[in-house]
Amino acid sequence: MSQLDLALEAEISTRHLSFLETGRSQPSREMVQLLAEKLEMPLRERNVMLASAGFAPVYSERSLDDPALRSMREAIDLVLRGHEPYPALAVDRHWSLVASNGALLSLVQSVDPALLKPPVNVLRLSVHPAGLARSIVNFPEWRDHLIARLHHQVNVTGDAVLSALIEELRAYPIPDASRRAAVSRKDHGGIFVPLQLMTEEGVLTFFSTTTIFGTPVDVTLSELAIEAFFPADPETADALRRMAEKRQAAAGI
Repeated sequence: MSQLDLALEAEISTRHLSFLETGRSQPSREMVQLLAEKLEMPLRERNVMLASAGFAPVYSERSLDDPALRSMREAIDLVLRGHEPYPALAVDRHWSLVASNGALLSLVQSVDPALLKPPVNVLRLSVHPAGLARSIVNFPEWRDHLIARLHHQVNVTGDAVLSALIEELRAYPIPDASRRAAVSRKDHGGIFVPLQLMTEEGVLTFFSTTTIFGTPVDVTLSELAIEAFFPADPETADALRRMAEKRQAAAGI
């Protein structure tokens, strides 16, 4: 957003905005919050902006096991269970796994158990040579998609942990194409970047959606996201139903 656009959104003059940026004028708490809102800054960064202006942080930050977040955790678990037989997971701001459903666990059984020890970073799990990388048919495309998402987060937050994660993901080698089954890639019309995963049921093709809480005023809650994967073709949907039936049979359900 340009300075002019921000000034118009905040209903202040560009001269006053320039004075605020250069330190010639001291913003009020309300002005800091207004500008942060117009810039759509994450709550964590809004607290940083308030502190930089000499004000106390406004937004609380609780641990995930705080009783105040119990109903939110229950809501996440409800969404994950309701999404079966399709895979879904919840992550925090650094892509650490918070929760997942049975369908997701079925897809990661072949990875190195060391990568499944908490805290599990789902992006590392995806592209690590001992993780899902060997099973992702369109690995270069999928890795580039994940890195692009991380770049967007870093541009918004300036998070050093995410910046380091980008470099880590880039450093992992691309699996030898000969080790992955050759499959004909279906044309999705440029609508989405698919995840094509080789499994015992054949190649499964997914697209994903991201869900966040709509009105958070807690930093931790604002940074939780649910990644839900959907079948991109009838064959994948059928395979996921068969996998769910196998899980139920194994559990004696």
